Amino acid sequence: MSEIAPWLPWAILSAAFAALTAIFAKIGVQHIDSTAATLIRTVIIGVILLAIVLARDSLPPLNGVSARTYAFLVLSGLATGASWVCYFRALQLGDAARVAPIDKFSVILVAIMGAAFLGERLSTLNWVGVVVTSVGLLMVAMT
Repeated sequence: MSEIAPWLPWAILSAAFAALTAIFAKIGVQHIDSTAATLIRTVIIGVILLAIVLARDSLPPLNGVSARTYAFLVLSGLATGASWVCYFRALQLGDAARVAPIDKFSVILVAIMGAAFLGERLSTLNWVGVVVTSVGLLMVAMT
């Protein structure tokens, strides 16, 4: 029997928390502007992450981080913010059971972009999974 990859439990927890995020957010955006809801969520995340970083004493010296690293973290932050604003608006307008799976179309895009831009290699079986996942997402999205 092979050993469990060290990232796998974290990925499973990520999926579970993402599911809870969709349910809690759908309830939370019912009586508030979706952008304001995104702001509240973001502030809470910032406070929690700051507490974790301080507790672990893992804040690097600001001048010890390369400009390239900062640039890509800024771009990632901008993409995250845009994703969250769109996600909360979609949840406000649609069913969580449809919005969340479409949001996970990012899985397909990451596979394609990882191969195209990062040189990551996916096996034939991996690509079959990408296609099957795409079909599943389309089936969930259909009315």
